[in-house]
Amino acid sequence: MQQVRIFKSLETDLPALEAEVNGWIRQSKAKIVSITGNIAPQSPTPGDTKGGYMQSRFPPSDVVLIVLYETP
Repeated sequence: MQQVRIFKSLETDLPALEAEVNGWIRQSKAKIVSITGNIAPQSPTPGDTKGGYMQSRFPPSDVVLIVLYETP
């Protein structure tokens, strides 16, 4: 039977998100069908010369991973 698991984190904490997802995969022994992700975009302020990945004066964006898996 296929099921869905959703993981959410912040763009500034991606290593912890990876560790959480990988740990869950190992622990659950789930057969992964697909993993889809999304990061919420942040709009730069006009005239802002900073920017780029993790270099913004905006709060960090949300990252969502949707894992479609089959139970063992």
